[in-house]
Amino acid sequence: MISRRRLTQAMTAAAATGAAGVTGSGQASARTDTAPTGRTARGLGPVRHTRTDVLDIAYHDVGPAHGTPVILLHGWPFSPVGSYAEVAPALARRGYRCYIPYLRGHGETRFLREDTFRSGEQAALGADLIAFMDALRLPRALFAGYDWGGRAGDVAAALWPERCTGVVSVNGYLIQNLAVAQEPLPPAIEEGTWYFFYFLTERGRKGLQCNREDLARVVWHRNSPQWQFTEAEFAQAAELWSNPDYVDVVIHSYRHRLAAAPGDPRYADLERRLLALPKITVPAVTLDGQADGVIPPTDGSGYAAHFSGPWKHHVVPRAGHNLPQERPDAFTAAILEVDAMG
Repeated sequence: MISRRRLTQAMTAAAATGAAGVTGSGQASARTDTAPTGRTARGLGPVRHTRTDVLDIAYHDVGPAHGTPVILLHGWPFSPVGSYAEVAPALARRGYRCYIPYLRGHGETRFLREDTFRSGEQAALGADLIAFMDALRLPRALFAGYDWGGRAGDVAAALWPERCTGVVSVNGYLIQNLAVAQEPLPPAIEEGTWYFFYFLTERGRKGLQCNREDLARVVWHRNSPQWQFTEAEFAQAAELWSNPDYVDVVIHSYRHRLAAAPGDPRYADLERRLLALPKITVPAVTLDGQADGVIPPTDGSGYAAHFSGPWKHHVVPRAGHNLPQERPDAFTAAILEVDAMG
């Protein structure tokens, strides 16, 4: 049986699995240039675009224009459309304004310059989130996500608490402890993160390049073993993986988190700050899927010390790693709960 402390180390160091326009001081800057495109998504409306200093970010927005802003963040290798097709409309009916961006390397999101480092590191994802808010002129928002998206929200909430009204994070505190990235974890945890090690190799890079759909299907089945997804849901997500930067960003993300690749110098100051594992001071709700194939569910006590503000933890039955898509009711309820804490 894995000890609670050891499991916590696993979740912090190599957990479930930001950015745009960051200066040397770690401040994110951006410019606004929003416009809808002709593409639409079920329940989420047209794809829109906004530009930061680094990215052209594709996103959806749902809900009343002056509603309480919530940013819904997807994981890998999943789709923001699938993950939030039910969550966003449910929140919109309650008066929330939901913003659902496509992370760097996914969907229609593009780097503005060919010579920009295709980083997937945690600081880049968190900074992308803040720059996205700057571009849309959102002073503050509630962050909610899982996997890569949960990490982006945790990073942004920890480093820019003044921009965050609350955070919902699947699998708890997801800021990576790179200082112990080379320390072994319990075999039961290492088994679930097999692709981390696969991507360290050139064979893994080629495998992702050539077999991205087959590889993603394996991850979906293993990470969410009770989820009965449809072929239509999988096909919709697969559209995101044709992004020209997908392979570079994904490979860098997994190599960087295991201290096997350098980071983008643009985010070096942010990464230094993250080495201290900063506390999340804003209201927070953490969720574990009872059927998560990557991170086994816990009572949350192992990472409770990382949340110094109001905090609640729940284990969600019949949910795996892609919790918002598998249990949209529970994820929506968590957002309502954390908003009420403020």
